[in-house]
Amino acid sequence: MGGAPGPFPLTDPSLPMFFSASASSARWEDRADAGRDLAVGLAAFTGAPGLLVLGLPRGGVPVAAEAARALSAPLDVVVVRKIGFPEQPELAAGAVAGIAGTVCTVRNEDVLRYWRSRDPGAEDLFAAAAEEQLAEVRRREELFRPGAPARNITGATVIAVDDGVATGATMRAALGAVRKLGPGRLVAAAPVACGSTAGLLVPPADDVVVPWPDSGLDAVGLAYRRFGQTTDAEVRALLGVEGD
Repeated sequence: MGGAPGPFPLTDPSLPMFFSASASSARWEDRADAGRDLAVGLAAFTGAPGLLVLGLPRGGVPVAAEAARALSAPLDVVVVRKIGFPEQPELAAGAVAGIAGTVCTVRNEDVLRYWRSRDPGAEDLFAAAAEEQLAEVRRREELFRPGAPARNITGATVIAVDDGVATGATMRAALGAVRKLGPGRLVAAAPVACGSTAGLLVPPADDVVVPWPDSGLDAVGLAYRRFGQTTDAEVRALLGVEGD
C-alpha cells in the first residue's frame, strides 16, 4: 500500500522469500488478477492446520479473496491503518493494526528520523495520529465484522495478504497484531514489493510470499493496470456481510 520508501533507505536482510520464475514480466489487470497469481505461490499451504486468510482492508481484501478461494480457506480481515508523514501522506511513518482485541503499532524509524529533523514536535504528532488511526481501526472492525468475533487464530496457519508492500509498515503492524494471538504459523503475502522492503517482514512472519519482490517500482499501484480505490461496500461483499 502506498508509495515506495523514496529517500529513506532500508536495510536488506537476507531472508527466505518466494520468487516467481515469471516475476520479471509480472503485471496484473487488477487486484483479483494479482490474487490468482499470488495463490500459485501459496499453494503449498493448502490443507494446512486451521488455514485462514486475512486480508488487509481495503485494497488487500480483493487479493486475499482470490487466494482464499484457491486455497479453499475462510476469509477474514486484520484492520490496519497507515500513519502518514504529513508532507508526503502516502509515505508511512508507521501503522497501527487491530484484531480480536489485540493492537500493534509499528514505527518507520527512517521516516520518523527525517520527520523529527523538520519538526521538533514530530513525536507528539505521531502519537496523536496513532490514537486517531486506532479509533478508525476499531470503527472498521465493526464495519467489516459487525457483531461477530474474529475467527480463531490460536494454533492456526494464518496468511496475511495485502495488495503490495511499500515501506512494509502496514504489513508489519498487521503481523504484529496477529502474532499476539498465537498462530501456529504466520505468513505474509503480497503480489509485489517496492524495493527490498519485503525482507523486513521476517520476523514477525515465519514465511514471506511475494511473486514480484524487489520490483523497483516507485509505487505499488504501478504493478496494476487498474488500481482504483476498493470501497467499504466491496470489502463487506467479499466478506459476506449483508446490509448497509
